[in-house]
Amino acid sequence: MHMTHGYARTLVVKYGGNAMARARAAAADPLLAEVATLWQAGEAVVLIHGGGPEIDAALARRGITTTRIAGQRVTDEAALEVTEAVLCGSINKRIVRELLALGVRAAGVSGEDAGTLIAQRALGENGEDLGLVGEIVAVDTRLIATLLTAGYLPVVAPLALARHADHAYNVNADLAAAAIAAALHARAFVLVTNVPRVLRDPDDSASGIDRLTPDEAASFARGNACRSSMKPKLLAAANAAREGAAASFICDAKRDAIASALRGDATIVSPP
Repeated sequence: MHMTHGYARTLVVKYGGNAMARARAAAADPLLAEVATLWQAGEAVVLIHGGGPEIDAALARRGITTTRIAGQRVTDEAALEVTEAVLCGSINKRIVRELLALGVRAAGVSGEDAGTLIAQRALGENGEDLGLVGEIVAVDTRLIATLLTAGYLPVVAPLALARHADHAYNVNADLAAAAIAAALHARAFVLVTNVPRVLRDPDDSASGIDRLTPDEAASFARGNACRSSMKPKLLAAANAAREGAAASFICDAKRDAIASALRGDATIVSPP
């Protein structure tokens, strides 16, 4: 069951690992600069980050092979230990530092903190064993709401607790962000990735999709035209728009990405 709070103006932003990697090559991160501007203008912003490329690199350094099934990383105990360290101890705190340097009162947490995200063991699309990969079954927004009320910008690492808090689960960052956006009834859920839109034909850059209903998005995500890395993003957008967020936006990490997406320069998923 979702515990919700009335932040009608909350903006939930999911910052993808591939987009972050591209931004790190620049002198400054335009997405974090835009988030800082929004927060300083009085917006209640929640930032959920990914970290796939950095996790893959850390796993490789330790000789742990990465296997994915439909975009989900198969996660054993060793891989979970690395994932938790990279997401919570490295990426999360780096983003917090960068936002603090921009004048933002940022606070880094994970979905484990205060039981914000609760998950159960997930299986692949065809029943494959994914190991310690979780499917979110409950969201408790009280910690995030407390931070927002106190004027902080929560930066959330996408990990979840098992029901009895005896271990963590690796959860898909897109789906974790969507669950938070839905539970907060966000005015907008923006997924910032490395492509400007969902493509109807993945081999045709001119086939970008402007708008889908949640049902259309979920149906397209399950089809062959939607490649594996986009599947969880589109499902996340559909879930958020169906379960509580006003609308979802999938866009790339260009300058003023969030403002541009909210003006329509994105794939928009919203109820009919």
